[in-house]
Amino acid sequence: MRMETGLAHFWAQGDWLTHAVAILLALLSVASWYVIAAKAYGVWQARRCHARALASFWGAPSLPAAIEAIGREDRSGILASLAIAGANAAELHRLHADRGIGAGVSVSEFVTRALRSQIVEAQASIESGLTFLASVGSTAPFIGLFGTVWGIYHALVGLSGATQVVLDKVAGPVGEALIMTAAGLFVAIPAVLAYNACARGNRLTLARLDGFAHDLHAYLTTGLRGRPGDKLVDLGAVRVSRSG
Repeated sequence: MRMETGLAHFWAQGDWLTHAVAILLALLSVASWYVIAAKAYGVWQARRCHARALASFWGAPSLPAAIEAIGREDRSGILASLAIAGANAAELHRLHADRGIGAGVSVSEFVTRALRSQIVEAQASIESGLTFLASVGSTAPFIGLFGTVWGIYHALVGLSGATQVVLDKVAGPVGEALIMTAAGLFVAIPAVLAYNACARGNRLTLARLDGFAHDLHAYLTTGLRGRPGDKLVDLGAVRVSRSG
């Protein structure tokens, strides 16, 4: 009850700038929690379906059936898009190997270019929203601190005409102004924690994507077919290199 009175009094005594800072922090909090929920769902979905999608792909009897199977199992669409891009590149090179854009380019280079381009697009999609979380985590405390400084200044200006200033008249407005700093930290801390968690989840997803691209490239160019348990790429080494 006491806190509610303090917040109500701080809002009533604040000017337009104090209100603007409070509204800005509230909007940043709502937007960051929306991004956090969306990214958490994406990471959970990737962990849930990618292993099953890869098993379905390599267990299919043919490449068209494999693409259909991975498209059905991969709810995120990341692995399916990579498989479609690689298969289309291999087929395009086969049709135009002696003329046009395929002339003079080996099938390995052609497929590698398509897979690399698709991985770049997938990485941009996976990492979307992380910049916003990082920005909120780094700026929200300073926005709250600015609101606190302005609130203290506003309170001291209101007491400047008093002939005698006692401690309780100063401590109340100053304590209420510190609410803005607490609000900034309340907005920033979840954003920073979510950024670190999502960054780790994205590294694992990209490592899985790199491994699948390596296996897919080998299959499309040499006919070497991987199996769900094969590790043509050491995912542990990929994680270490990316984290470093």
